[in-house]
Amino acid sequence: MAIKAKTFPGHCPLCGGTKKAGKTTFTVDLGFGVVVVRDVPATVCSQCGADWIDDATSARLEEIVNDARKKHHTVEVTTLPA
Repeated sequence: MAIKAKTFPGHCPLCGGTKKAGKTTFTVDLGFGVVVVRDVPATVCSQCGADWIDDATSARLEEIVNDARKKHHTVEVTTLPA
């Protein structure tokens, strides 16, 4: 019988640390190039650094990645606009 770890709201399911609002860097390897988006709002574990991005922010990141794919740049670094 497998034992399931207990998770509590506000705590990291990976290490049990406290999840807090913060920022992260999102990177995507497109094969021909890389997209780096800095200052992405996220929930970040204060202990292990794991991060979670909400659906609305994910949709914005998808638009940025699709735009970079169309430009076909080798490297694109940007900051998520507020």
